[in-house]
Amino acid sequence: MASLSKLSNPSPAVSLSSSFSPRSSHPNCLIGFRSITHFHAKLSSSKLSLPTTNSAFNSSLLVRCSQVGGNGSPAKRTSLHDLYEKEGQSPWYDNLCRPVTDLLPLIESGVRGVTSNPAIFQKAISSSNAYNDQFRELVQSGKDIEAAYWELVVKDIQDACKLFEPIYDQTNAGDGYVSVEVSPRLADDTEGTVEAAKWLYKVVDRPNVYIKIPATAPCIPSIQKVIAHGISVNVTLIFSLARYEAVIDAYLDGLEASGLNDLSRVTSVASFFVSRVDTLIDKLLEKIGTPEALDLRGKAAVAQAALAYQLYQKKFSGPRWEALVKKGAKKQRLLWASTSVKNPAYPDTLYVAPLIGPDTVSTMPDQALQAFVDHGTVSRTIDSNVSEAEGIYSALEKLGIDWSDVGTQLEVEGVDSFKKSFDSLLDTLQEKANSLKLVSH
Repeated sequence: MASLSKLSNPSPAVSLSSSFSPRSSHPNCLIGFRSITHFHAKLSSSKLSLPTTNSAFNSSLLVRCSQVGGNGSPAKRTSLHDLYEKEGQSPWYDNLCRPVTDLLPLIESGVRGVTSNPAIFQKAISSSNAYNDQFRELVQSGKDIEAAYWELVVKDIQDACKLFEPIYDQTNAGDGYVSVEVSPRLADDTEGTVEAAKWLYKVVDRPNVYIKIPATAPCIPSIQKVIAHGISVNVTLIFSLARYEAVIDAYLDGLEASGLNDLSRVTSVASFFVSRVDTLIDKLLEKIGTPEALDLRGKAAVAQAALAYQLYQKKFSGPRWEALVKKGAKKQRLLWASTSVKNPAYPDTLYVAPLIGPDTVSTMPDQALQAFVDHGTVSRTIDSNVSEAEGIYSALEKLGIDWSDVGTQLEVEGVDSFKKSFDSLLDTLQEKANSLKLVSH
C-alpha cells in the first residue's frame, strides 16, 4: 500500500500548503471519494496520513487497493466537474485494474475517461489475483502466454468502455474514451503498428476505445494510416514541439485520406508528456550549476506545454482545418500525460494546475488526482502567460539545452520502459502458468 506523507517546502518558489512525496512502485490502486469524517474513521487501520490542507472541497480521497474490494460509496461534486464544465478540460484517470467497477465512484466524481499503458497492466495483473480464473481458462484452452495477455487486457478495456459509454454518447463522441496501447515491441515497425491497431480496434469492438500509438518517427506514418481507416487514436509519448507538430499533421493527413463524408466519429488525442521533461532537464541544469540555470529548475515542462497549446491553436485553424470541420471533424485534443510530480520539492499539482484550458485532457494517476481534488484551483491557466513560457524556453536553449536531444532521449527511455514492463508481465504470466501447472517445461 502506498503511503502519503506531509512534506515541508524547501523554497518559496514552490510554496504550497502541503505536497505528497512521490510514490514508489506499489500494487495497483483505485481512488474512491469519501467524506473527511469517514476518512478519519478509517485512518487508524490504514497507513495513510492526510495532509492538513484547507481544502475548498468537503471531500478527500481514499486510496484502496483493488484486491481489498470496491469503493462503492456515492461521490459528491468535486473540482473535476468544474474543470470540465467551467474550463472545458476533461479529467481522465491514468490507471486501470480489476474490478473495473471501482471506476464508478470516480465517474460520479467527474472523471471522464481512462488511460492505460503496459506499465499499468503490468502492475494490475502481477499484483492481483483477480485475473487468475480467466487466465487459467485461457491457458487451458490452448492460448499462448501473449495471446492470453491480450485477452485479459481486452476484457478490462471492454468493461471500462461500457462504463464510459454514456459520456461518449452524451458528448457525441467527444469524450468518455478508454485507451489501450499496441505492443511496445512495435515502436519501430510502421506496418506492424498499423496491423496491430486494426486488430486491437476490431477485437475490443467498442466505439469509445482509443488505440494508443507511440509518436516515434516510424509510427508517425502509422498514425496517419490508422486514422485514415476510421480508427480513433491516442498518440502517446510526445516529448517535443517538433514531434507534436508531426503528430498533428498525421492526424490531418489521415482525416483527409479517409474518404469519409462524416468525420465526427474519428477522433484523437495527442498525449504530451510533462513531468519527465523536468526530471531530465533539471539534471542538466544542475550540471551547469550557475544561479541562472538552477533558477530554471521545475519550469521547463510547463513552459514547453504552454507553447504546445499555442501550436495546437495555430494548427487547428485556417482553411485546411475549416474544410475538415465541414465534414464533422473534431480537433485532436492535447492530453497532458505524466502529470504526477517526481520531485517532492515541487507543488503536487504542478503538472495539472498550470495546464488548464479548453479542448484539453489531463490524465492523472492517483497522486495527482488526489492532490488536485483536495486543493487544486480551477481556472484557465494554459495561456495566461505565454511570453513567460517563451522566455523560459529560449533561456534554456541559451544555456545549451537542446530540446530536440531532450525529446529524443525521453522517447527512447519511454519506449524502453514500456517494453520492459511488457516483457516483465509476460514473464510473470509464464511463471503464473507454470505455478498452476498449466504449461509444461
